[in-house]
Amino acid sequence: MQFIIHGALVLVCALLLAQPALASIVEETLDNGMRVVVKIDRRAPVAVSQVWYRAGAMDESYGVTGVAHVLEHMMFKGTRDVPAGEFSKRIAAAGGRENAFTSRDNTTYFQTLRKDRLELALKLEADRMVNLVLSPDEFAKEIKVVMEERRLRTDDNPQARLYEALMATAYETHPYRHPVIGWMTDLENMRVEDARDWYERWYTPANATLVVAGDVEPDQVFAWARKYFGVIPARPLPERKAVREREQNGIRQVTVKAPAKLPLVALAWHAPRLTRPAEEWEPYALEILAGVLDGHASARLNQSLVRDQRIATEVGAGFDAISRGSGLFIVDATPAEGHAVAAVQAALKAEIARVVDEGIREPELARVKAQVLAGQVFQQDSLFYQAMQIGDWINVGLDYRDREVRYAGLRGVTAEQVRAVAAKYLVDDRLTVAVLDPLPIPEGQPAARNTMGGLHVR
Repeated sequence: MQFIIHGALVLVCALLLAQPALASIVEETLDNGMRVVVKIDRRAPVAVSQVWYRAGAMDESYGVTGVAHVLEHMMFKGTRDVPAGEFSKRIAAAGGRENAFTSRDNTTYFQTLRKDRLELALKLEADRMVNLVLSPDEFAKEIKVVMEERRLRTDDNPQARLYEALMATAYETHPYRHPVIGWMTDLENMRVEDARDWYERWYTPANATLVVAGDVEPDQVFAWARKYFGVIPARPLPERKAVREREQNGIRQVTVKAPAKLPLVALAWHAPRLTRPAEEWEPYALEILAGVLDGHASARLNQSLVRDQRIATEVGAGFDAISRGSGLFIVDATPAEGHAVAAVQAALKAEIARVVDEGIREPELARVKAQVLAGQVFQQDSLFYQAMQIGDWINVGLDYRDREVRYAGLRGVTAEQVRAVAAKYLVDDRLTVAVLDPLPIPEGQPAARNTMGGLHVR
């Protein structure tokens, strides 16, 4: 076993050394404030282009929740020169793929295509940054699409409803309490003017970052960026007022009743995000703690609750240190038939107490470190995730050049530090408990499967 663990660590170190050097990342800031970052990777004649807007659900206010996601939909509805639907058609005709996503922290638009067609993607993105046509008729149709998306993904999904309630309970004052897709009442009352206001407020060069990764020439990318994005006039950004969650002093609880075959219990604790990669150790220790509890077949939660006690069918643990707002450390479990939620909840807390009381042994720590680091490194095989990591770090206010600092931080976590963060943060005063109480499933309706194990909430 010692040889296997050592071999895993050696493999991870070798993979880290084999990654393209940070010298292959270059950047330029345009005169209008837009940041352009290029990562060179010669392994295939492909390029990934991503435009990140630092505007997500956390920037929304009551009454217009979901507007960031609604505008994401509207960004495909055409400009003065590119009619509705034409953006996607042109990318497809060039042999590329494109899409977008909205999160609590940002909205991102991306394309993957041959390197010799990269200019097309940049031209189209720059056009819709400033020339979007927000037609009331198109908006009226698209808001119905978004509402139906909410019905399918949240209202008709008991697990999604549970996690929506969990976030709204765990956060009382921070806007992370709002769902990315928005509350249904806000969607029903949303108007095209709300989307236009959001577009005019946040879709400006100084609030955007262009990340390009692939077999590209930086000078050419910068020239295209100046040609297409650089001519967009700079506009001042509105003031962002600091928001933070008030200190929690006691357990918060929420129960969701919904048609489902089995219950689900999720426990969430407020935990610190990464803000100073070279100075902090607690976020790294929390990431390793999540790996101790979950992440592989022999992890503690699976071994104890699923394989040994057989009181749960699925378990998970997750923590994401990269975010603009405060984070949550989450564990969850689906009780096996015949086992009470209370018993499973007690078992989850017992495994955390065991970490606090007994700590973890060095062989287990080494194995988990290797697995966590390997997961980070293997993402670098994908051009898309190379660009994602850069954009994500910039968006939350971190320096992407600190990636190696983060690896070093994870490697340096000690068993005592893992025990210490469990003892400090996974306590009742920081805890929110969410329980799915299953109702009978109407005849003819398929049972939704509990699929939220190991969720990393952003």
